[in-house]
Amino acid sequence: MSSIAEIRKDYRLKEFTESDADLNAIRQFEKWWKEALASNIPEVNAMTLATSSSDGVPSARIVLLKDFDNNGFIFFTNYNSFKAQQLAENPRACLVFFWKEIERQIRITGIIEKVMDEVSDEYFNSRPKMSRVSAIASPQSEVIENRDWLENEVKKIMQSKAIRRPLNWGGYIVRPITIEFWQGRANRLHDRLQYTLEDNGGWKIERLAP
Repeated sequence: MSSIAEIRKDYRLKEFTESDADLNAIRQFEKWWKEALASNIPEVNAMTLATSSSDGVPSARIVLLKDFDNNGFIFFTNYNSFKAQQLAENPRACLVFFWKEIERQIRITGIIEKVMDEVSDEYFNSRPKMSRVSAIASPQSEVIENRDWLENEVKKIMQSKAIRRPLNWGGYIVRPITIEFWQGRANRLHDRLQYTLEDNGGWKIERLAP
């Protein structure tokens, strides 16, 4: 057997029991989010976004969480990108955070939709100038000739007096249906508590086997 199979880590930092769990999944996320921030985790808002096409072909990539509240979790991207094409076909998504420094994982599954234009405008205008320029210049996920082509597009946009949000760029919100909180434990007997949104707006909490 290869040496890869011998890579192991035993998790012993924390535990997560029913008595620790907030009754509200978003409040529980906020609690773990604040602890992750306090742990100085690099790119703490990086999350895997998994999507699939109408015929079930999956795809996953890393995106950045930019906001969250009781309604859901927000990120921004190009509306013509491959991920956006899949979301147009199948508006369901899964987000995964893995914070190895504190031996935790959060998995969020839900329905996704575009945010209001005002929300996208506000965030776009708050970005550094070159980030705004890059968002306009890049035909995300499309085949391009070479690096020079991209650099030339940036130069053209830099000559413009106004750098406004293009209509093909904006935010999505993932409205959660289930949120699973995973805490690494010793001997692979991990703690997994799953929250499921109920019709009355409350959350059902269940323990999953590790």
